[in-house]
Amino acid sequence: MTQIESEKNLSTIQNLPKHLGIIMDGNGRWAMLRGKRRIFGHETGVLKARELVETCVRLRIEALTLYAFSAENWSRPAKEVNGLMKLFEKTIEKYTGLLIDNRVRFKQVGKRTLLPKILQRKLEQMEAITSQNEGLKLTLAIGYGAQQDIIGAVKHIIDDINQGKIEKDAIDESLFSNYLSFNHLPKLDLVIRTSGETRLSNFMLWEAAYSEIHFTETLWPNFEEQEFIEILENYSKSERRYGSIKKEVELKKA
Repeated sequence: MTQIESEKNLSTIQNLPKHLGIIMDGNGRWAMLRGKRRIFGHETGVLKARELVETCVRLRIEALTLYAFSAENWSRPAKEVNGLMKLFEKTIEKYTGLLIDNRVRFKQVGKRTLLPKILQRKLEQMEAITSQNEGLKLTLAIGYGAQQDIIGAVKHIIDDINQGKIEKDAIDESLFSNYLSFNHLPKLDLVIRTSGETRLSNFMLWEAAYSEIHFTETLWPNFEEQEFIEILENYSKSERRYGSIKKEVELKKA
């Protein structure tokens, strides 16, 4: 697909998601199929993530969250984990300018204290440098797990109740959401998972309650813009009823 054709297809999509979450799966398998080390697949996956960020900037999507390293990924072989941490450091160094030029605001979610000290500093610097940007809100989930996030929110709420900051009867879905890591972002509209797996793997479980979810067989390094456009087109045709029937939704809009 040429650049002109791509721009034409992108411009015709209506009802784009405000917040898109992507589980970037299949890097290791992609590399192994080519007789390469798994880290080679992760390096190629970074290039694909850059392409997606640039596409989302062009589409003026409000928020993009990328699942890069889960809380459970710490159980992987130490060599692979260390390689990923180094890759995160290099990626931040390499693409800081790109985010600044595109007015992207960066944030990391997950247990930052478990990350290497140098990576912690680079993440903090990236957040500070891009904090005033008003374009795409790019969130990188590193060391993140939805169950752990929910448990942390419950503990925080209990502390606030004990300190008299909130009343137990005030707790509802909206208040609870404010205690989660993604409280700075709009509601999650669409989740895409690559590689053929059909599960969320502890990614944004609370936030995905009413999200559209798309699973694709494509391994992440092979995920092309044309497929992304097709997914967005299908999303644009979906009806977001949040438990209501169509007639009720139309009456509320009238």
